[in-house]
Amino acid sequence: MTDQLTPSTPSQQDRPLPAPDELTRRDKIKSEVMAGGSVVELDDDELADGWKAAVSMVAIAGLFVWLALVNIWWFTFVVGVVIAVFLHELGHFATAKWTGMKATQFFLFFGPRLWSFRRGETEYGVRAIPLGAFVRIIGMNRMDDVPLEDENRTYRQKSYPRRMLVISAGSIMHMIIAVTLLFAVYVGQGERTDEFVPEVYVATAFEGLPAAESGIQNGDQILSVGGIAVTSSVELGDAVRSFEPADVVDVVVIRDGVEQTIAVGLGANTDESSPFFGDALLGVRSGSPVVYEQLSVPSAAANAVTDIFPASWESIKGVIKVLNPVNIVTHLNGTNDDITSRPTTLVQVTALSDDIGDSEGIWGVLWLLAVLNVFVGVFNMFPLLPLDGGHAAVATYERIREARRPGKQRYFADVERLMPLAMGVMVLLLSLMAAGLYLDITDPL
Repeated sequence: MTDQLTPSTPSQQDRPLPAPDELTRRDKIKSEVMAGGSVVELDDDELADGWKAAVSMVAIAGLFVWLALVNIWWFTFVVGVVIAVFLHELGHFATAKWTGMKATQFFLFFGPRLWSFRRGETEYGVRAIPLGAFVRIIGMNRMDDVPLEDENRTYRQKSYPRRMLVISAGSIMHMIIAVTLLFAVYVGQGERTDEFVPEVYVATAFEGLPAAESGIQNGDQILSVGGIAVTSSVELGDAVRSFEPADVVDVVVIRDGVEQTIAVGLGANTDESSPFFGDALLGVRSGSPVVYEQLSVPSAAANAVTDIFPASWESIKGVIKVLNPVNIVTHLNGTNDDITSRPTTLVQVTALSDDIGDSEGIWGVLWLLAVLNVFVGVFNMFPLLPLDGGHAAVATYERIREARRPGKQRYFADVERLMPLAMGVMVLLLSLMAAGLYLDITDPL
């Protein structure tokens, strides 16, 4: 890091930075990585409005309508994620405004502008690539060249507490969202326990396999198989495997409150990697309802707050395991079946929301969103650029260096030297996303 008593200006740098409209492609990428979003500002007559913007927004609205028609739980989950992303950036934006910083852009999503407008000094809008959102706060570091008259409103010129508040506001917002969602779930449904109701239900009757072919449906409660009573998924599997493939057994189910007996000709497990290869197969995925503890409103509020801490700790351990490149490789080559270290994406989590919605309704989906918000809030504060935690680490480093200087001299870190590290983190994250997407498509959980 290079000592800086004042922020970078052309006269202070070894290599002067060009004006934003003169940035090379390489300089633009570096600036956007360190700034956390676009550094290119548009004039009013260049904003993305008019009929093309209207068509883009109608198309986005159409996609959401289509998603709601295809699967209401997917729609609910995706809307929840978009709201969380918006509130994350609203946290940055509101605290930046409150602390006197200048925010020039507030965009949902990344990439090319689809629609935008300006109110005051800020351009608001929607971009094309739904991989997040960003707020552009000027002067995030010494690489960010700003007009001299705006220097006192830059992020870098504000006090350490103000910088830390702004940079951590997104993760704080995720925790607030999580607490709110958990409180709603605890009041509406109760708090999950580690116990299960002694009943077993069909989550999925797989097409083409014996259960579905014989008429067993999703949501059926299975009471017995071949005269053997079952109250859990383990008991169901043991009961089925006590018979031979091709045996015809009576499966007693309850559907819509009515008990039915369905004759099923069992199949055979053809998965050679399964320990039950060759055994009798019914062809369902099953589960038992979770037991919920009913809470008073004060207890629900208290538990919603305290439960954030163990959830955050589990998220920290999970992030460390998943970021391990060895785990990524071993999952891709099929030698690792530990789901806690497996990379995954919102594709898999969204698919999971369908199962949870079918079995637990809206409360289950809200609980899943709460857990996701805790994870994102924790992950975002890992001390790695270009994550918010990386900017917090730089601000902390600057504060430590300032404490060792006489008087009140400011110190500005030379973040350009961290570019190789930031690019390495981005490569790792992109690799993680690619590996997770591949696994989610080829080997869904």
